[in-house]
Amino acid sequence: MLTEFGKIFIFILTAIIFVVVAVFAAKLIRPARPTKEKLLTYECGEDVIGSPWVKFNIRFYVVALIFLIFDVEVVLLIPWALVYKGYGIGGFLVGGIFLFLLGLGMAYEWRKGDLEWARPKVEPPLLNKILIKETAKGGIEEEVSTTEIG
Repeated sequence: MLTEFGKIFIFILTAIIFVVVAVFAAKLIRPARPTKEKLLTYECGEDVIGSPWVKFNIRFYVVALIFLIFDVEVVLLIPWALVYKGYGIGGFLVGGIFLFLLGLGMAYEWRKGDLEWARPKVEPPLLNKILIKETAKGGIEEEVSTTEIG
């Protein structure tokens, strides 16, 4: 008589044998006609251009991490929504506080600009622009050089 672990072992062994047999049968049946295009690296339908060691913009990682953080927090709302009635007003308030903090975090990220794909480029102040503004305010008629000093 098999124990529960024996049944699980037989199930896993059957699954492994099924996969190995299927892969081996597919290798026997399929035609082997490799071409130059078939042997190329496939990446989302795009032709590979240049080196794969390209530095990605950090924005991709930041947006992915923000998505994961808020996604996991929203997933926690599903069990709360199913059982909060059993905890009464206390359970409802705890969920409300959680939602408030989640919204506050999202507003902070939005205000900070981390949800935008393209941030406006920050231009450092240049001396000639400052001098032009000062001469316009003070009414000084001196000629100001327009070459960038910085």
